[in-house]
Amino acid sequence: MKKLLLIVIVSLMVLGGCTNASGAEEQLKKITIAEPLHLIGYLPLYVAINEGYFEEEGLDVEVVTSTGGAHVTTVISGEAWGNIGGPESNQMANDGSDDPIKSIVNVVNRANVYIMAETNQVLEDDSEQGLKEFFEGKTIAAGRYGGSPNLLTRWLLMNVGLDPDSDVVLEEPADGSAVLSLVENGQADMAVGAEPQINSGIDKKVWNEPFYKFPEIGDYAYSVLSVRQSTIEEDPEAVQGFVNAVIKGLKAVNDDKELAMNVLKEEFSTSSEEDLQASLDRAYSDDLWSVDGYISEEAVENVMEVVEQTGVYTDGYDYDELIDMQFVEKTNE
Repeated sequence: MKKLLLIVIVSLMVLGGCTNASGAEEQLKKITIAEPLHLIGYLPLYVAINEGYFEEEGLDVEVVTSTGGAHVTTVISGEAWGNIGGPESNQMANDGSDDPIKSIVNVVNRANVYIMAETNQVLEDDSEQGLKEFFEGKTIAAGRYGGSPNLLTRWLLMNVGLDPDSDVVLEEPADGSAVLSLVENGQADMAVGAEPQINSGIDKKVWNEPFYKFPEIGDYAYSVLSVRQSTIEEDPEAVQGFVNAVIKGLKAVNDDKELAMNVLKEEFSTSSEEDLQASLDRAYSDDLWSVDGYISEEAVENVMEVVEQTGVYTDGYDYDELIDMQFVEKTNE
């Protein structure tokens, strides 16, 4: 009986926590990160979870998908510890807040958005005038209003001389994954999205390769990880550990393509290996991921310029109030 009791106690200790170097038991701090969509672009975060980098920092991290902008509101309400997404969404939510959301580490440093046209439509002239004529009168599945894919689409349309509200029809589903079905069912001529949607559409012969690639803009803080100011002030140790693990994830993805592929298979188990490999090749080709987690002023400026030009948010921003790089700097010392 005593032997059985001892086994039970040991088992509970193993399940309930971990052990530090001194042999003392440590409980992992559970935190939730809200994502707007489950995307291959977030692979460094998934790698950090799958490879135990967060556990090494005393953290138990789970990711939940919160569509329709809920990846921001769940952080405001405290349901999620942090989120991954664009800093512009945080800025818009921060207006009038006494506990603003601040971005602490970069993940996707390119505008991870592409435009695909259904297979019968082919862009012959990629000049500004050619794009204008190709877009005019089309129905474009652009994702939810205010989301990064939608904003970038509006920005591009305006740059080629079109009015997004009158010269085209924008379908704006709250769930970004719905853009594939809209084109597949003939409800849209074009779709705005990213992987794994791109290769899924190609595989189904819904569309061809993207005819427009937003990563060509250059440095662009497309997907950063953010937490509330109060979290930074009250639990800087957890924030530092979180950033340390994410940067390990970034380095692993950038340096180890085999590892990246293995985690990709786990996260997107219903996708074919061929599709996943094509997706990974696209990401590396477009220099999708940050190498050090740093969110530059230029990368934020490019994002906020899109937001301002489209008229979605015109109240300006302060880099130091929106971005906090102290933890990234400490990790990279």
